[in-house]
Amino acid sequence: MSYRITGLPAHPFAHLFGLDDAGLSRHGAQRLTAGEQDRFPDRIELRLARPGETVLLVNHEHQSADTPYRARHAVFVREYADTAFDAVDRLPAMLRSLMSLRAFDAQHMMVDADVAEGDAVEPLIERLLARPDVAYVHAHYARRGCYAALIRRG
Repeated sequence: MSYRITGLPAHPFAHLFGLDDAGLSRHGAQRLTAGEQDRFPDRIELRLARPGETVLLVNHEHQSADTPYRARHAVFVREYADTAFDAVDRLPAMLRSLMSLRAFDAQHMMVDADVAEGDAVEPLIERLLARPDVAYVHAHYARRGCYAALIRRG
């Protein structure tokens, strides 16, 4: 089954780009600079920040539907990122980590979920999207629980 993965749009975060630390703090955000050993997964471009790049750690509502599954959590966005990842049948490297995939129906209720890592992520995506009651899948990093990306049928 074909699938489409998209990153977050940049525009909801653009007002934070370039703010000083006090300005970021007023929005509950922090700026971090990636070093050689850091793993800051950008949720816009769906790639790890490169050494020297800055990311903003922000609280983001990734499940805004008014259901018991409404949720928000911390995510990294690369400062000044402008183009969201959008690809069909291409799993970004950062989504080959230990992932929790959560399948939702059209009423935004979770109907299935499982974890996978590495080469097992794509078959899990395909299995979840093969269910007729699944409208979309949210990918989360299993260890910290952070939202990673949106997955829909391609």
